[in-house]
Amino acid sequence: MNQVLEILVRGMILVAVIPIHECAHGMAAAWMGDPTAREMGRTTLNPLAHLDRFGSLLLLLTGLGWAKPVPVNARNFKNPKAGMAITALAGPAANLLLALVVMVLFKLLLLLGVLPFTLGLILVILIQITVQLAVFNLIPVPPLDGSRLLTALLPDRAYYGLMRYERIIMGVMMAALLFGVFDPPLYRATGVILTALDRMTALGGLTMY
Repeated sequence: MNQVLEILVRGMILVAVIPIHECAHGMAAAWMGDPTAREMGRTTLNPLAHLDRFGSLLLLLTGLGWAKPVPVNARNFKNPKAGMAITALAGPAANLLLALVVMVLFKLLLLLGVLPFTLGLILVILIQITVQLAVFNLIPVPPLDGSRLLTALLPDRAYYGLMRYERIIMGVMMAALLFGVFDPPLYRATGVILTALDRMTALGGLTMY
């Protein structure tokens, strides 16, 4: 039963959470002065505009994956490195905000006594995967958001040198996901964040973790 629900929630992530994550990137870029994502239709909540074939398949299989990178032209930012960093962080930040909102909803429904067991389980899985995706996307390798954070930390020559191996890195990433290489550190980091969000939303003293 739990496995069926988890696959169901992963499908929900694809059609709801991923679009919010990607839209946040595009809107942050536009706010920082780059309209590229908006002009290319990437500030929509339509999942078809964002989903990547392999990233979506991996998400359904493992609970972790990625969407098509949002196009960004750093030359449109007043401060290119800061603009890229803020744009990259906007997606994971949107995940954490969404997880916070769902956690508050879970606790309100539970305190009111109107939370069916199955719905509660769906919400818990949704919160966990949403936070896991935020953490996962901060890994500094392409095509994840963390790779764009590198533009704020590395000299341009070093960054573009790394991007030459993007396809190889993606292949290694896919294999690592399938074999669970990232699971232990991701679970630990996710647990820390879930606990922090739980304390922030301790309605009526109710905690989940």
